[in-house]
Amino acid sequence: MTRWMILLALLGVPVNAAELAEVETSLADQTDVAVTAYNNGLALVRDTRKVSLPTGELQLQFMDVAQQIRPETVSLQSASTPGSVGILEQNYEYDLISPSKLMEKYVGKQVLLENFSTEISTGRTEAELLSVNEGPVYKVGEEIYLGYPGNVVLPEIPENLIAKPSLIWTLSNQQADQTLEVTYLTNGISWQADYVVTLARTDASLDLAGWVTMNNQSGATFTNAKLKLVAGDVNIVRPEPVMMDMAFNGAMPAAAPAPMPQQEAFAEYHLYTMPRRTTIKQNQSKQLALLNGTGVACVKKYEYRGQEYFYSQQIPPTGEEHVGVFLEFENEEADKLGIPLPAGVMRVYQEDSEGMLQFAGEDRIEHTPKDETVTLRMGDAFDIIGERVQTDYQVFGGNTHESGYEVTIRNHKEQDVTVDIVEPMPGDWRILESSLEFEKKDARTAIFHVAVPKDGEVKVTYRVRVKF
Repeated sequence: MTRWMILLALLGVPVNAAELAEVETSLADQTDVAVTAYNNGLALVRDTRKVSLPTGELQLQFMDVAQQIRPETVSLQSASTPGSVGILEQNYEYDLISPSKLMEKYVGKQVLLENFSTEISTGRTEAELLSVNEGPVYKVGEEIYLGYPGNVVLPEIPENLIAKPSLIWTLSNQQADQTLEVTYLTNGISWQADYVVTLARTDASLDLAGWVTMNNQSGATFTNAKLKLVAGDVNIVRPEPVMMDMAFNGAMPAAAPAPMPQQEAFAEYHLYTMPRRTTIKQNQSKQLALLNGTGVACVKKYEYRGQEYFYSQQIPPTGEEHVGVFLEFENEEADKLGIPLPAGVMRVYQEDSEGMLQFAGEDRIEHTPKDETVTLRMGDAFDIIGERVQTDYQVFGGNTHESGYEVTIRNHKEQDVTVDIVEPMPGDWRILESSLEFEKKDARTAIFHVAVPKDGEVKVTYRVRVKF
């Protein structure tokens, strides 16, 4: 024996890894599984299994893990007897059995061709597999055959191919019966929030139903899993994965209120614990109830918005433009909400004259804390038109510009409306004169609140000086 082999023997370490006892564990041994999913396609899996292990050193094959596992994040510990299991070596095996992989492993080796037929023989024939590039090439006797002259029969499965992705550990174990808890991060599990907003006919209140849309492409199924969701932008030191957009785009069916998730602050994010366990199948998109709010007070707003460049140059008349429509409500407990809303798409529906719900628009919200305002752009108003004409434009000293404007709002609806003319003012600005009082929303925005009667028209004129 070499010097190092003698040393290993004195230390009690097996010289040949093949001498180690080998144990396999699969989903049949699983006693619990929990999944914590993040917004960025990442999930933390906690897999608990009850396994009988020999004491001493052994090799454990932990099967049925996600194919998109990040091996560097794996952790194993004994939940039944903490400290009784030590990891000596860890490997992730993902060279899975497939027809193409089997053929590649047998290049240069003998195989059998079944139902192989020539003028002199029929049945099984020995052949050498020469290549599988662009199709198999066989040598039978002194002749070369291309393609598939018969069914290929292989004598055995190569040792370095496995049926399922597996973690392979070399362990030092002190306890025979173990409950092992394995945690790891995996890509391929994503979630997003989808919301259904049912707007009252009066436009004064709404019902809000929030749903979690989950997509699992991790390569594993998680059966009866405890599910947690983290809302927030968790920093990950890697490029963002390209995720398939499998979001549910239709209206959720009406249903009796379901138990809502428990919500708590976690680090700088928000954690939602789903009230029921669920099975998350591979290649599945599913929806889970997230929240419900009824009778939430809201306001529909109409907005006609200008542009910053209007104030630094001459502009032609804009012509007829449709006014934007917005829906606004407060995420407050007093308005039947008051919980953090994860980022997602809110789809608005409203009843028509026959009481049938019709789609009225959608918009995406960012993560919205409680006690903040939610504003949704629903689209453009069909019956409310705006026009803008620059009536004057002058430049003083190169950096001071003075402009005059006439903005016309026409309302063809059957009821009075209020339209906000929103003017984004650049630089240092001052409105010199105006036909209507304005609100200085902030240092860069002036708003004219214009009451327009049904089938009526209102003109607003103003003059502004801007210094850049």
